[in-house]
Amino acid sequence: MRKALLGALALAAATFAVPQAFAADALSLQLKWVVQAQFDGYIVAKAKGFYKDENLDVTLLPGGPDSNPSQVIAGGGADVIIDWMGDALAAREAGTKLVNIAQPFAGGGLLMICPKDGPVKTEADFKGKTIGVWFFGNEIPFFAWMNKLGIKTDGGPDGVTILKMGYDVEPLKQHQADCIASMTYNEFHQAIQAGYTADKLVIFNYSQMGNGLLEDGLYTTEDKLADPAFKDKLARFVRASMKGFQYAAANPDEAAQLVVDAGGQDLDHQKYMVGEIAKLVGSGVLDEAAYQRTADAALAQGIIKAPATGAFTHDITTAAGLK
Repeated sequence: MRKALLGALALAAATFAVPQAFAADALSLQLKWVVQAQFDGYIVAKAKGFYKDENLDVTLLPGGPDSNPSQVIAGGGADVIIDWMGDALAAREAGTKLVNIAQPFAGGGLLMICPKDGPVKTEADFKGKTIGVWFFGNEIPFFAWMNKLGIKTDGGPDGVTILKMGYDVEPLKQHQADCIASMTYNEFHQAIQAGYTADKLVIFNYSQMGNGLLEDGLYTTEDKLADPAFKDKLARFVRASMKGFQYAAANPDEAAQLVVDAGGQDLDHQKYMVGEIAKLVGSGVLDEAAYQRTADAALAQGIIKAPATGAFTHDITTAAGLK
């Protein structure tokens, strides 16, 4: 009888112990856009097993034109989101207590491009022109720039007319706008493919003009950060993600193929994008000076009404061992 009981206990222990030993910690990440090499660090980390090595089961949630990451996390649809700081600060003030936990993109890829044979040659030429701009939080750097120049965005004779555009270069090709927003790693390449090579464009580079605001940071919410176990999970996630970005930069062709395997379109375009993303990625640690510049611009433009506080933490990157 005693032998049978011990046997049953041993079987029960084995039954429950095995799943616990192999159960990885689940975590979901909302991408800012559709699957593409902009997110190669996360895609590579998942495909190469870097998350698995950290005992994580990470789900990558694709975004799209009608998806706002801050709204997704507010609704409980993701544990972590990728967002631009200006939008994150606005969401935080509105009640979604977003906190920046890491900043993979040290640089920004936002451009404004205008055909060289068009009417805009300098910033002084913007008044009275039509400008293609993205929304869902992506408009904030442009509005901050116009505010800095003292140019209204209401469509009046002393201001600019805003064209809400899609994520392509059609407004330029169809002559619907005098200038359009683009990213170094995406639409700029599309413009080149459409015949607008760099020598045929006037290019305003937000970062080079000192107007760059923080792009593609990682955010979660204050209530989630109150859980020590979740913070540990975030540290492992950030560490593996940065390893993914480093691997992608060192192995661009393989990374581009992994992006295509994950659902990205056009291998050649993804290869181009991997190369451009590598130029933007830093250590993962938030630069507080860049944060303050972004927060000040958001406040000056009225994106937020009061100075932001508590909007970032170094706890996660420190725990991840990033410097």
